[in-house]
Amino acid sequence: MKKYLIGFFYSLPVQLVFLHFRRYQILLLFWIILFATISGHFLKLYGADSLMLAPEYLGRVNALSSAFAGFAVGTYIMSWNITTFILHSRHIKFLATTAQPFLKYCINNAIIPLIFLLCYLFFAIQYQVTEELSSPLEILALISGFLGGFILSLAIAFGYFFGTDKKIYRKMATDFTTAHEKYERASRMIKNSKIEKGEMRIDWFLSATFGLRKPRNIKHYSHEFLNSVFKRHHLEAVKAVFIALGALILLGLFAENRLFQIPAAASITLFFTILIAVAGALSLFLSSWSVLVVIIIYLLVNWMFQGHIIDPRNKSYGLNYKNIKERPNYNKDSLLQLIKTGAETDSLQFISILNNWKAKQHEEKPVMFILDVSGGGNRSAAFTMNVLTRLDTLTKGKFFSQCALITGASGGMIGAAYFRELYLEKLQGKINSLQQKKFIDNICTDLLNPVFSSLVARDMIGPLKRFELDGDSYIRDRGYAFEQKLNANTKGSLNKKLVDYKKPEQDAAIPLMIFNTAITRDGRKMLMASTPVRFMMQARKTQNNLSGYDIDCLDFQSFFAKQNPENLRFLTALRMNATFPFVLPNILMPANPEFDVMDGGLRDNFGHETSLRFLDIFKDWLKKNTARVVLVEVRDRPLEDWAHPYEVNSIIGLITKPMFLLQNNWFNLQDYYQKDEVNYQLAAFDSTLVKTTFSYESLPKTIPASLSFHLTAAEKKGIASSLNNTYNQKTFHIIDSLAHTFQ
Repeated sequence: MKKYLIGFFYSLPVQLVFLHFRRYQILLLFWIILFATISGHFLKLYGADSLMLAPEYLGRVNALSSAFAGFAVGTYIMSWNITTFILHSRHIKFLATTAQPFLKYCINNAIIPLIFLLCYLFFAIQYQVTEELSSPLEILALISGFLGGFILSLAIAFGYFFGTDKKIYRKMATDFTTAHEKYERASRMIKNSKIEKGEMRIDWFLSATFGLRKPRNIKHYSHEFLNSVFKRHHLEAVKAVFIALGALILLGLFAENRLFQIPAAASITLFFTILIAVAGALSLFLSSWSVLVVIIIYLLVNWMFQGHIIDPRNKSYGLNYKNIKERPNYNKDSLLQLIKTGAETDSLQFISILNNWKAKQHEEKPVMFILDVSGGGNRSAAFTMNVLTRLDTLTKGKFFSQCALITGASGGMIGAAYFRELYLEKLQGKINSLQQKKFIDNICTDLLNPVFSSLVARDMIGPLKRFELDGDSYIRDRGYAFEQKLNANTKGSLNKKLVDYKKPEQDAAIPLMIFNTAITRDGRKMLMASTPVRFMMQARKTQNNLSGYDIDCLDFQSFFAKQNPENLRFLTALRMNATFPFVLPNILMPANPEFDVMDGGLRDNFGHETSLRFLDIFKDWLKKNTARVVLVEVRDRPLEDWAHPYEVNSIIGLITKPMFLLQNNWFNLQDYYQKDEVNYQLAAFDSTLVKTTFSYESLPKTIPASLSFHLTAAEKKGIASSLNNTYNQKTFHIIDSLAHTFQ
């Protein structure tokens, strides 16, 4: 028994696993990320597991989309084999004396890839059953597609290397014959030899036919011969890597065509493929100089960026970036001047809009609804759309006709903007009903796959292609991909400019929308609307405050008055409000100095900060002209978050807790102080202001929908079902009663 255990321990497959853990452990990081992702332990909250386990192509999860994922996984495994073959060949020189050394290396290096493959299939089947609600036949088709793509990838790779093996052996036929003859003569004279320095002890390895074979003693082969064999194989391996890199660059070039928008799972896996391959190529050609060369490349690229030779930063589509001489100055004096010259004018303009709103109501003192929607990716967009559709049915259209203002962040604003556009189209006679299931399906459609595909194929690997819009040139990056996919999902209905909503908003045909986005330079908030809102740039002054007032907001329309702000693409305004860190790029703004903006949820995720200031500024008009103001909150999380506390149960967690404490409790902190702000405003209005809330809560014993731009079938079903819980049903009844109370 001991003999077999020793033989097993010193077999090449087992020793290669140990070697991976002893040397170049950084390469194992990619495997760890992949294993953690498919098992739901890495970025699950943001939908990373759904990208890998339910790959989507052309808007569908099917055998073809799974085949792309399988092909990418196969390519990744081959890249892993190529890179580690290059790095570890000096420890297993005996393979150079065999036919097809790379094939034998792949067979013996298959333990980690085989474990991953089995885990992937297990988790994919489980995911399809529990999350996508797929039938056994559909699951069989998906698994068949994945395995088909995987096998095709390996067949192409091994076909390539079989050809290179033949070519190498043709070129080195004489060298092989001479080396083998020397080996045969020497092996008859000396039976045993010590393992040379750097080599591993290998008692057995698997042959090309999966049989057990003992390795040859290589002591009598010259080092020049062995190194020559490996060098030729290494060069052929690197060629294969560059072929894969070229394929990824081509995807970036033609990514505008939907046929080339491969699943995000394939894009991410191919990106890992390139990273591993580059590491191998650097090690082969540069050896110990690799780190220095990487540093030099970074310094060169950074110099080019600072010298404006390259500029990969994203911009606001429609805004004028060419008018450099008249860019506004971003400083205290400039902002104070905006308030001084325009705050009163803007507030009077808004009072005119409020008067128009009142004129359209049927009561002397009507009920006004103000809608605050929270950020939260597609789950918030879907929940908001479901709530507004149900409210429209329940109140027979009165809720939206009495709604004067919508504000909030990210996904909630996307859902509300889409419903508002559909409401406008109904008023214009373009559609007959808002209660069509296809509208909810549209807003639930995936946005994440094209973003990640573009991130890999365009932003990181491919050349930066550009597009023209109204005379300005912009980069086609993942921000562009997001807008294009959102436009396609909503059937082009949101493909407008900010100015296109100015008249219907001023006529009070539709509610006003105020978007907010966070300025990363100082944390201030930039407010975007079709009409200037300079009165919102600082809190309303009162005689009791003797400390003065700082400016905490920037009005987009007036600040960028000479950059054609009304020309801003409405889809861009939605994206600026929903720029989730890393997923979407920050947006550069043309000011002096330049600054960039990101997700509005960083500053005001629930929309209360904006709506409460609006209420405070127009409090006198509202008290005089309305019977009641109802602040309706639509949020993508429970009102009380006791179910998901931030807990640590490891030493690493204990050490890193201070760093991640704020990140994990960010929305809770906003919730706490904004609840207080709401209560203060409720007290100031007495009984004329009330607040009510719709909250998405997952079904019992289920995980909440992920905070991402992708929803599974189970998550879509759970979001729709959450409207029927006791709390939300009570809120529907309250709003229906308020909408009809003062008729």
